[in-house]
Amino acid sequence: MPVRILRRNLNHPDAVMLCDAVQAEYAVMYGGGDSSPMRADQFEPPLGCFLVGYLHGVAVGSAAWRRLRPQLAGSTLVTGEIKRVYVTPPARRHGVARELMLELEQNAHAAGIERLVLETGPMQPAAIALYRDLGYTDTNGGGWSEYGDHLGVVILEALLPRG
Repeated sequence: MPVRILRRNLNHPDAVMLCDAVQAEYAVMYGGGDSSPMRADQFEPPLGCFLVGYLHGVAVGSAAWRRLRPQLAGSTLVTGEIKRVYVTPPARRHGVARELMLELEQNAHAAGIERLVLETGPMQPAAIALYRDLGYTDTNGGGWSEYGDHLGVVILEALLPRG
């Protein structure tokens, strides 16, 4: 299925709907949503980007990145943090998340990002498998990780450009 990917503001109705859906899913999986604060300006160029994927005109997935301040990144590389990678249940297993991630990486690289980092949890094995399949490798949380001290958190990174 062809995925149409568009950049959206964090406050766009489709972005809000997808963020609410992923937070509800986190609440079921982990007992609460992601508490990491997110502001719309963090996801506007050149500081970041929020992408929404559409199938047949319906918003079915999201992926976002935001630039980390150098003192938080724990690296001399210009670093972006990946947030809100999500695909609605009916659209899963159709390559939407992979397409969103590839577009996100291209967008981040074009904005000068050299390294992407993310954190996910043990209740998301499909997400972990996708990230590892895309070449993300384990790293420590550095100063940016909201959940680095939580049991089972998976913290990954990838260097850009890729492939």
